[in-house]
Amino acid sequence: MRNRSLLLSSAFLLLMVLGVFALLPAAAQGTTFATNTPEPSTSEVSPTPEAALPTNGTPQPTTEPTAGPPGRPTARETVSGGRATLEIMFERLPQGGVGVVSVSGDGVESASARFINRNMPFFDARGDGYLYALLTANIEQSARAYPLEVAVTFADGETETVTAEITVTGGGFISSAFTVPDDRLYLIDPEVERAEFARLAAVFDNFTDARGWDERGFLLPIASALTAPFGEVRVLNDTVQTRHTGWDLRATVGVPVMASAGGTVAFAGLMDIRGNYVVIDHGHGVYTGYAHFSQIHVTRGQEVTAGQVIGVTGDTGRSSGPHLHWEMNVNGDWVDVANVSRMWLP
Repeated sequence: MRNRSLLLSSAFLLLMVLGVFALLPAAAQGTTFATNTPEPSTSEVSPTPEAALPTNGTPQPTTEPTAGPPGRPTARETVSGGRATLEIMFERLPQGGVGVVSVSGDGVESASARFINRNMPFFDARGDGYLYALLTANIEQSARAYPLEVAVTFADGETETVTAEITVTGGGFISSAFTVPDDRLYLIDPEVERAEFARLAAVFDNFTDARGWDERGFLLPIASALTAPFGEVRVLNDTVQTRHTGWDLRATVGVPVMASAGGTVAFAGLMDIRGNYVVIDHGHGVYTGYAHFSQIHVTRGQEVTAGQVIGVTGDTGRSSGPHLHWEMNVNGDWVDVANVSRMWLP
């Protein structure tokens, strides 16, 4: 009886050992090992965020940006006049950058900023006792210090000027080669580009008081990766040099494109370089542009809301393949739309 029990026990142990060895290969295939690499912070924003694609692989519009804008920043510099106080909410202004300044004080009725030979009016965006203005530096602006003069008018008719100094820094732009297809070679003619910029300047010349953006700021127009960056110096077909005034977003033909914020359609039509193109006036000198559409779904003068589909992606104009070109113009200056979409705006 004892020998039978020992025999049974031995057989049972042998089966257990064989079972463990049988499971080892499968376990190895399905096991990942932890490392000391930290998880990426969800509060950080990648300059080239990858889109989360649905099962069909096509990027779709999203009503949320990659990361929402932060709350109202603390002033980096405060300048007090006799009655008014000027707050500067940034340390330096890069080429193609946007910076927020504010004015407050008892009886402040209106204000206007004079910066880099341009007047920029302040506006009451929030009813919080502050007037705000958006300062901009052109993509080609020389990197150095510039004077800022803010003329303030009070309810009793008195005026005051508060002054400060703003430093413009380099944008750190890259350079790349770009090949335009043979059937579109005529579009690399510098005269074609100059004529298009003149048309755009006329569109951006209008100033409206209504603010089209809300607490979300400016949203990504499609859920896709940002590729070719703003400010890039492009050499077209090894002959002509130009600047990239926006960001490219990866897309196939036919992806619905949404308005980044509310506003009024200022242009909807065909341009030589931008192809089928839509411009939205968001108020206070802020415009967004969406280029290379295959179809446009809005008309000039139409009111649009954030997230509304305004067209679908394509390959029209000076393009080497389907994608979306997304850009922003503020105060007549080309600015980095991706950076603006991640910053706090009044």
